[in-house]
Amino acid sequence: MKKAFFDIDTQIDFLFPAGALYARGAERVIEQVARLNRFAAESGIPLISSMCAHPENAEEFTVWPPHCVVGTFGQQKPAATLMERRVVIPNAALDLDIGPLNTDGAQQIVVEKNDLDLFSNPNIGALLDKIGADEFYVYGAFTEYCVNCAASGLVKRGRKVFLVSDAIAAADEAKGRETTERLLASGAALVTADKLCYAA
Repeated sequence: MKKAFFDIDTQIDFLFPAGALYARGAERVIEQVARLNRFAAESGIPLISSMCAHPENAEEFTVWPPHCVVGTFGQQKPAATLMERRVVIPNAALDLDIGPLNTDGAQQIVVEKNDLDLFSNPNIGALLDKIGADEFYVYGAFTEYCVNCAASGLVKRGRKVFLVSDAIAAADEAKGRETTERLLASGAALVTADKLCYAA
């Protein structure tokens, strides 16, 4: 079975106390996310890292305070979670085999989005086909929002999904637990970073 790791929205605005949409305790996942990302890169496992990339007038800002605006410090990912050879896939339909967007040889594929749902990026279908994975390991922020969208989207598309329980952060712990229970009921499973990184 071919694995793929999905690192969801691990950005400074969500994970750092000074961030625009910080959730208390979210910074605890940074070390595990960095560890999982390094393990994927070292093991040749496809690593997809989603990234909110909002314009200043994003529709989301009618619901939440402005966050992850393109070009701001808060939009960035912590340095420890970034791999050296990475490709950024913008939120516009493009050919993933051409020029600087060619994902061949990339240790990390950063997928931009202007919505909670990773699948709002029109390139995701082609990217899933290209990596050809059977098992998807999902982690990041926040459990009840973007992690849920990514995991449930993969389940709906018939993929086997694992939530990395010690590498996900919830904005609200109770809602995070409820979301996890719903995902498990829909067919997802739980795994820990320890098991993933030492099972190989």
